[in-house]
Amino acid sequence: MTPQHRAPDDQDEPALLRDQFRQLLRYRSLLATGVVIGLLGGGYLALGGEDTYTATGEVLVRSAISDPFAAGATADKGINIGSERQTAVSDTVGTLAAGTLLKAGDDVTAQKLLTGLQVTNPPNTLTLRFSYTATDPEQARARAEALAGAYLTHRRARTEESIQNMSDGYRAQLKPLEEKRDLLEDQAGAGSAEDVTSARANIIVAISELSRKISELKALDTTPGYLNKKPVAPTSPTGPGLLLLLGLGGVVGLALGLLLSWVRLVFDPAVRSPRELVHSLGAPLLGTLPRERTANGALLAIGRSGSRLAEEYRAVAFRLAYDPDFAESRRLLVTAPRGDNAAAAAAAANLAAAFAEMGRDVLLVEADLRTPSLARDLGRAAHEVRPPRWAAEEGEGTWPAAGRTNVDVPGSGAFALIPGTTADNVPRALTSPPVARIVAEADRPGNVVIVLAPPVLSYADAVALVDRVEGVMIVCDPREVHRSDLERIREIIGASGGSVLGALLHPSRGRLRRAERRATATRRSGGKGGGGTPAEADGPELTGDPTETLGLRTFTQPAARR
Repeated sequence: MTPQHRAPDDQDEPALLRDQFRQLLRYRSLLATGVVIGLLGGGYLALGGEDTYTATGEVLVRSAISDPFAAGATADKGINIGSERQTAVSDTVGTLAAGTLLKAGDDVTAQKLLTGLQVTNPPNTLTLRFSYTATDPEQARARAEALAGAYLTHRRARTEESIQNMSDGYRAQLKPLEEKRDLLEDQAGAGSAEDVTSARANIIVAISELSRKISELKALDTTPGYLNKKPVAPTSPTGPGLLLLLGLGGVVGLALGLLLSWVRLVFDPAVRSPRELVHSLGAPLLGTLPRERTANGALLAIGRSGSRLAEEYRAVAFRLAYDPDFAESRRLLVTAPRGDNAAAAAAAANLAAAFAEMGRDVLLVEADLRTPSLARDLGRAAHEVRPPRWAAEEGEGTWPAAGRTNVDVPGSGAFALIPGTTADNVPRALTSPPVARIVAEADRPGNVVIVLAPPVLSYADAVALVDRVEGVMIVCDPREVHRSDLERIREIIGASGGSVLGALLHPSRGRLRRAERRATATRRSGGKGGGGTPAEADGPELTGDPTETLGLRTFTQPAARR
């Protein structure tokens, strides 16, 4: 058994990112859906929304100051611009602005008025920028101006109220001092005591200090700020235009598509990359078949000049020829994981032609006894020949002694084909002594035996042949095969005594081609094969357990194994 091949751990992050990006691009429909949704959303916002206009005014905030022209005097003393911004969007300012607008004929509540207001503060400034958005440009200008004016009015009233409260406090302290001063004046005379004169002087000094403070408060400049930029009616709607919204919608849609593709990729059971295929199957990737139209549905690509598909088959054949495990036994079992077996049949026929081109004596055995079609698909290239002497002794009319077919490959040689026929008991036919004798022909020098078996996970036929044909090649579509299927194939073949030599990938044939193949398979199953027995007589199409024929193997044939 060959050692398991595992994909090397690639620590190159750019390579991993490229691989992941290529995997996301597999779901182009989801990417296109996301982009379309984004473009539709951007177009709806641009064309379906109502035009809005924004008017802006700027207010320079200043604090009350006694002498603005004095040296060292600053207008930002005691100003917290963050608190002022909160005040500008408060209900108090909104109520004052609503009252002003009501006088101008604009009846709006304070709560509704504040919904269109946005107050910002440019960095490192004492400026508040009032921006108001409305559906009418003149309304936006009037409301922005009303809100800025209401803020200044509220701030002036708050400053004057603070000054009045401080003045009232000073007067409350001044009144008892004046009363005490008058009392001491009444006691003063020519012979007054010295302490009375000193107390009277102290009271007069305190009264003078309080009077000075009251005078300074009355002299303060209570201007709350200046309207540096008066709001004007905007001439054009605000917000991004149609092209910008479409661009933003496309970008957002692409991000949405990538997210959907990533989610689909996470939950996708299919093989996402050749690295995962090699890891799950435990065998190398032998080749990837290019997409190529065949001439008139011809099965053989070998023999057609300039065919990329033929060159890929030749490369796979050379790689197998120099594989130590295959070179030792020269037996190859070709099968698919499940479903349609057309790609595996084409691979088996073309590999047989490629080995014949290399000068080998090739025998291709069609072990598909349920829907045999290889001889018919090869068409005129196949013609019957006399069976060997031992086949005549086994009795004609039963597979595989029913006869052989010689297949001519133009310019490449020829190979022998034992076409499949329908059988009453497929498991017994596959494990019969004639099958072991046919497979043993690979022991002759220069001979190669290729066996085409039904899908390994659909029927147990391929498993029943593994002990005779140890090397297995899996032909699959990477977009349809699941990782769990490959792991199960590896376990089944390994437990049956065989080894997976590698995988051959073929391109997806599209929904239309798959529908045609299903129709063809239906016609084949409904027709009659070489023996004239319907395929359904063999039993159910899907067994569910590939090990059902293990008990029917003949282990006493020494020529069946090496």
